[in-house]
Amino acid sequence: MRSVEGWRPLAQDGLLAAVMAALLSAVVLGTPGTGAVDLAAALAGSLALVAWRRAPLVSLLVGTACMLVLTARVQAGPPASFPVLVSVFATVRTGHRLAPALASVVFLGVDLAANLPGAGGPVQVLQDASLLVGWFVAAGVAATVTRHRQAYLEEAERRAAEAERTREEAALRRAGEERLRIARELHDSLTHSISIIKVQAGVAVHLARKRGEDVPPALLAIQEASGDAMRELRATLEVLRDPGHSGDPGHPGHSGDPGGPGGSGGPGGEVAASGLDRLGGLVERARSAGLPVTVTISGTRRALPPEVDRAAYRIVQEALTNVSRHAGGAAAAVRVDYAGEELVVQIDDDGGADPAAPPVPGTGLLGMRERVAALDGRLRAAPRPGGGFTVRAELPLGEPVRAGLPPGGAS
Repeated sequence: MRSVEGWRPLAQDGLLAAVMAALLSAVVLGTPGTGAVDLAAALAGSLALVAWRRAPLVSLLVGTACMLVLTARVQAGPPASFPVLVSVFATVRTGHRLAPALASVVFLGVDLAANLPGAGGPVQVLQDASLLVGWFVAAGVAATVTRHRQAYLEEAERRAAEAERTREEAALRRAGEERLRIARELHDSLTHSISIIKVQAGVAVHLARKRGEDVPPALLAIQEASGDAMRELRATLEVLRDPGHSGDPGHPGHSGDPGGPGGSGGPGGEVAASGLDRLGGLVERARSAGLPVTVTISGTRRALPPEVDRAAYRIVQEALTNVSRHAGGAAAAVRVDYAGEELVVQIDDDGGADPAAPPVPGTGLLGMRERVAALDGRLRAAPRPGGGFTVRAELPLGEPVRAGLPPGGAS
């Protein structure tokens, strides 16, 4: 389609040159006393119009020179000025002033000098010269108007593009403000409820230890999970408040959660990113909640891209949560495979999922698919043929990553 559009102006210019050549050839051949030089000048001046769009100065120079030769030798009349008029229009439209003015003056002068001895007398000659002057002035004015109109259209397009960009920026800003408002509401409401849960669990643990009783593992898991939930809520709000971040909180494109006030982690309140380095704590909490979990790590353990590390952790976290919620009494097996160019994370359970009646995907599975898709990976989440459910994520690592961490084992 583009090639056709590119050839169309050239075909139009060629047609114009052909029509002009036919017209001037008819004038030359119909005038007594003409020769091959006159015909050659008429053809060359006409064919120069092929370049009037792409090289207007060349067309003006060649066309004017050839028409001067023709006008000086043959009284061709107004048709001899047509190639020069077209070239003057083209050069003025491209912003030139001096060259078309000189060409017009020289051509009009030669035409006036060549036609003075004519049989029509000085009055007829002056009338013809006045007509040609009017044509040349009209060509210059038309070219100027066309040039200004083109500049106006380009400016209008530029302003329209700028307005569209401004609208998009305003929409993004409003969306960011709305996300921040929602995050504040969630933080204020959820943190209050989770804080109460954590405090009550802490009181229960304290009283049990004070009485010399064994603390139930589920109570310790509630205390630890509520602390992690508060930490991640604060970290998510900090991500949304940071103008250097864009997109949804917790999206795989982020390198990790910044530390929030009161969070746990390193010195100064910094919070470690949610990655596979926290897989052990995640598994222990699942076990303390009554979910039997085994973990197998194969391949050479290595430093992962932050977005891959975070996505892998979140996928395991959501999969274990789904097993606890929907497959009561089932056991889960987590496998992490550090392959050559990708990280494979697979979570299998032996619950009662039926391949003939696959579950309706909820928010958790949707979140997994979004994380994996953002990394150009592959996800399979479906019932197993022998019963149970499988979640398998294949996450590309991109550029080769450095090895050096101790090899993983099984637990």
